[in-house]
Order: sequence, then structure tokens, then C-alpha cells
Amino acid sequence: MATSDLSTVMGIAASGLRAQSTRMKVVAENIANASTTPSAPGEKPYQRQVVTFKNEFDRAQGVYKVEVDGIKKDNSEFIKKFDPSHPAADAQGYVLTPNVKPIMESMDMRESQRSYDANLNVIEASRSMLLKTIEILR
Repeated sequence: MATSDLSTVMGIAASGLRAQSTRMKVVAENIANASTTPSAPGEKPYQRQVVTFKNEFDRAQGVYKVEVDGIKKDNSEFIKKFDPSHPAADAQGYVLTPNVKPIMESMDMRESQRSYDANLNVIEASRSMLLKTIEILR
């Protein structure tokens, strides 16, 4: 494997790191807002977000890299909680709460972390191979 191939490999893995960093940021935002509520009746609570990815062809390197396609709102139903004393309660005493499910966020966080770690391992292995190649050429 030529040194330029190793650089390309590191670039591909770096695109994975960027994508998973964005995903982790969105997961953190979802978790942070999981317990928030609106302040008045009729207001909408925080709406869960999800990251979508796409593969993007890098013509200069001739490889596919992962890119964030977008951050979109999760259109699943908000969760209704009975709390007639809450300032945002409707006439029936229900408050809309975010459509964030902490167990789902935990799974997304773990998957993001595993993917990030795998890409980091690819970079570390490529870097090691590159350094060994340079050492041999001295």
C-alpha cells in the first residue's frame, strides 16, 4: 500500500469521525432536552432530532466518504403526561412533552461511539503503517 493510499484511508476514516461527532452532538441535545416542557398551553415541546448520512464520492481521491445528509425532526408523536397543575396543561390536564426516549438515545450514542472508535482505530493503524514505511525508507 503506497503512502498516498494510507493518506486516503485516513481521509475516509476522518469523514466517519466528523459524521459521528455530529451525531453525538444531536444525541446530546436530545438527551439534554428530554425533560423540558412548554411554558404555556398550545406550545410545542422540544422535538427530537435525527442525523441522516449519505455517501459522497470524492473525485479527487476516487473514494466514497460519509457525509451528514441532514439533521431532521423526528415526527413521532409527542408524549402526553397528565399534570393538571402544570402551566402548559391543556383543558383536560395534559402536558405535551418531548418525543425523546432516553433508551433510544442511549442506543444511538453507543452506536455512534462504536463507529467513532472504529474509525479512530483505522486512522491509528494507518498512521502506524505510514510511520513504519517512513522508518524503513530512511
